[in-house]
Amino acid sequence: MNIIEFEKYLQNTNLSENTIKSYLFATKQFREQYGSVTKKNLKSYKVRLIENFKPKTVNLRLRAINFYLEFLGKNDWKIPFVRVQQKAFLENVISEADYTYFKNALKQDNEMFWYFVVRFLAATGARISELIQIKVEHVKMGHIDLYSKGGKLRRIYIPKTLQEEALNWLNKNERNSGFIFTNKFGKQITTRGISGQLKKLGTKYGLNPACIYPHSFRHRFAKSFLEKCNDIAFLADLMGHESIETTRIYLRKTSTEQREIVDNIVTW
Repeated sequence: MNIIEFEKYLQNTNLSENTIKSYLFATKQFREQYGSVTKKNLKSYKVRLIENFKPKTVNLRLRAINFYLEFLGKNDWKIPFVRVQQKAFLENVISEADYTYFKNALKQDNEMFWYFVVRFLAATGARISELIQIKVEHVKMGHIDLYSKGGKLRRIYIPKTLQEEALNWLNKNERNSGFIFTNKFGKQITTRGISGQLKKLGTKYGLNPACIYPHSFRHRFAKSFLEKCNDIAFLADLMGHESIETTRIYLRKTSTEQREIVDNIVTW
């Protein structure tokens, strides 16, 4: 099976363009170095990665190869990931106050398209690759169902307050169907287009640029959700996490929150 077929396979998933490119790169590299896919070659590849790269990079490459193995129908050959030492805090997550300020500023300046980009990211917990797939029809239903390659369903709920506000906006703009986030040509907007413009708007409103990126609002969703509903298993389902361990990081304080607590408590 060739790389072109694998690329088509990846394009039918919910992965972003950048992730697909990195997965193709890793797969091509493996094939060039080892030729055939055997258990021995897979083991050797993992050892080579561990010797040359940091754990996060190792896992990114392994994730790519595991997708390739899934594509080849060799699910039971998937390579276990290496353990990554997680930080004791979350970094560069937009605060509740900055999120509220940002969305209100966008609304006040009638930047309604970007207001809803920010609202949908923070109120649904959607990944940016999932956000751009939302259609008017999904807003009307109040949810979007996405399927992973393993056939696992991920339902992203659109809260009632956001649903009603978004439908009013869409009706005013006579939008009855199709993708809600489109570019000036009416085509589905790219993930890069959203990321770049969010940075510009964040800078315009004097926000810390390090905290203004799509995934920051997904983090905000998780943090805010746990503050109001301390059900981590439910949150893991909403976030589409395969392991609840991934979700546990949201129980930790952000580095800013940690600093504030230390400054208030340590007065000796």
